[in-house]
Amino acid sequence: MGASNAIWNTEGAAKREAVRAMFGRIAPRYDLLNTLMSMRLHGRWRAYATSLLNLKPGDRALDVCSGTGDFLAPLREAVGPSGMVLGLDFCAPMLEVGQKKNVPADKLILADACRLPIASASVNGVTVGWGIRNVPDIDLAHREVVRVLKPGGRFVSLDMAVPRNAIVRFGSSIVCGKLLPALGSMFGLKEAYTYLPKSTEKFFSRDQLIDSMQRAGLKDCGYKDLIFGNVCLHWGTKA
Repeated sequence: MGASNAIWNTEGAAKREAVRAMFGRIAPRYDLLNTLMSMRLHGRWRAYATSLLNLKPGDRALDVCSGTGDFLAPLREAVGPSGMVLGLDFCAPMLEVGQKKNVPADKLILADACRLPIASASVNGVTVGWGIRNVPDIDLAHREVVRVLKPGGRFVSLDMAVPRNAIVRFGSSIVCGKLLPALGSMFGLKEAYTYLPKSTEKFFSRDQLIDSMQRAGLKDCGYKDLIFGNVCLHWGTKA
């Protein structure tokens, strides 16, 4: 695929379809590579992000861009057996992997983050893990999150970020620009794992994400860098 029509250069509907197809191809290897790339830390990050939702037993939680469902276990633990946990993703093969893992969700839904088939003001907390970067319209996705949240409900989003420290940024460019595509190549997935650093470079900055969240109707927004700023956790509360 030429540079001009590479996945990381697509926008709008073309991006939606290209990214969906890419995740369909990597679904069988997604969990293994995710564990390797995060050095097995992504579960700890998800647990911490879930704690910021302040969920209570009996609450309703929604995981958007759910993928293979790794956010669902901490959400289920937070809301307990009397609560409800829904997982939503636009890529059927990713959800199929989650079903085989018996992820602890009441329902897995095939749907788009920009058009959530969820009633307005119906959930107490929303999570997104490494997903907002992939949607064709980040502002619209944030507005949909706010629409489905109850007043006072909270949103957390984990995603890749460009490190702010110049030395760390240089080191990360080597790792992400060279080693990740090489790792992907070992599994025949070079394009997909070239997309990761390329899409991170094009992604909103930390402050741009805060601005988008606030325009959508979230307040008390903030962020926290993880793993030297290569991953960033954002949060906000529906007014």
